[in-house]
Amino acid sequence: MSHVHSLYIDGAWIDGQGSITNLNPSDTRDAIGEYAQADVDHAGQAIAAAKRGLAEWRQSGLEQRYGVLMAIGDELAARKDELGELLAREEGKTRAEGVGEVYRSAQFFHYYAAEVLRQIDERVDSVRPGIEVDTRREPVGVVGIISPWNFPMATAVWKIAPALAFGNAVIFKPANLVPASAWALTEIISRQALPAGTFNLLMGPGSSVGDALISSPEIDALSFTGSLDVGRRVAAATAGNLVKCQLEMGSKNALIVADDADLDLAVEAAFAGAYSGTGQKCTASSRLIVTEAVHDAFVEKLIDKLKTIRVGHALEDGVHIGPAVDARQLESNLAWVERAKADGATLAFGGERLERDTDGFFMAPTLFVDTRNDMAINREEVFGPIACVIKVRDYEEAIATLNDTNFGLTAGIITDSLKLANDFKARAETGCVMVNLATAGTDYHVPFGGRKDSSFGPREQGRYAREFYTVVKTCYVKA
Repeated sequence: MSHVHSLYIDGAWIDGQGSITNLNPSDTRDAIGEYAQADVDHAGQAIAAAKRGLAEWRQSGLEQRYGVLMAIGDELAARKDELGELLAREEGKTRAEGVGEVYRSAQFFHYYAAEVLRQIDERVDSVRPGIEVDTRREPVGVVGIISPWNFPMATAVWKIAPALAFGNAVIFKPANLVPASAWALTEIISRQALPAGTFNLLMGPGSSVGDALISSPEIDALSFTGSLDVGRRVAAATAGNLVKCQLEMGSKNALIVADDADLDLAVEAAFAGAYSGTGQKCTASSRLIVTEAVHDAFVEKLIDKLKTIRVGHALEDGVHIGPAVDARQLESNLAWVERAKADGATLAFGGERLERDTDGFFMAPTLFVDTRNDMAINREEVFGPIACVIKVRDYEEAIATLNDTNFGLTAGIITDSLKLANDFKARAETGCVMVNLATAGTDYHVPFGGRKDSSFGPREQGRYAREFYTVVKTCYVKA
């Protein structure tokens, strides 16, 4: 029997209740490894361990925390090629994207290491003479982290790094489709100067392990990234126990191509936003809102671009788009193609499953035209390499169409007009806006999050992360 990668609880590697085989979506004959599965009892053990670890870690010195986070970041950066290949092998994004994700994960740890040393609180005079008031931030406590499969390391890290930086204990449950990246990250963390129980890894199904975390009154905060439906369940469960909650959920992002757009730039932004990472991004621009003055020329240029795109094994040189993450996701993508056609959309390019030398879940980049904003494919998150063009009369109709959605994560515009750019920044009902850039691609040192059904709770990343991972204490002192 092959080696089983263990769970990590209370500073020790322990057996699970059985294991799963992690398969490469580029080649299902390639088994990456066997990964242990946790159950509800393991979740209880992890929570108890985290409480013990928290008591010591929250009292740790600043330089100890700084050193731990820097060491993790340094090792991730040094091993970016090795771990990036592992990530690409299990998730399906290209090697370059996998390496980039690991390096970005290193940057998160380095950034929050620096935040450890910032330690800037506030002191004010009381309205009463002779009394001083200071406000300080303290760890929120035991934090449950549930991360998605599409960014198996980066999304987890942008939660884990600030949680540890601010003195919390962590219980990490990764998506069960991508345990290898989570285990590799945990192995690095396990060798750092952390008290036992401060960091715990629970690999296993969301229906049991995830539910045990979200329904527990013994944790203090829970951060979740995933689908809207599951996010609603997380919100309801945590609210019942008055557990602090942070949710990043679905999206239906749009890129506006205005009358004065540089069409070459527009095509590059549309491709990067809609198709990179096989379209499996919460920031993907699946709606391309194009004014009628440039519609035909834009569509022609985008199709010409798609004709040059190579789909294949994620680790092959020259591949632009890897496979869908698994058979279920591929089947969902193909079902959306048929539904869009049935609703009256015109398939302008792609739409089919592709056969390659290896047995993988490959799909051609897909473009629909003649779509309306009220079509199901323009209302619901698809999470595949599929984009839909919506033709509009002018900018005013474009901005109205962009905002006509239940989601509000990212939005972009391609324009040479400063007036339009400023108006767009003010009127786009999203958490992030991009001007002359793809909707996908954000920085680690500034806040990230959306509006409407896309997000709930405090923002992630940058200094805004402290709003979730800390609590405020107000102290009064009479000299």
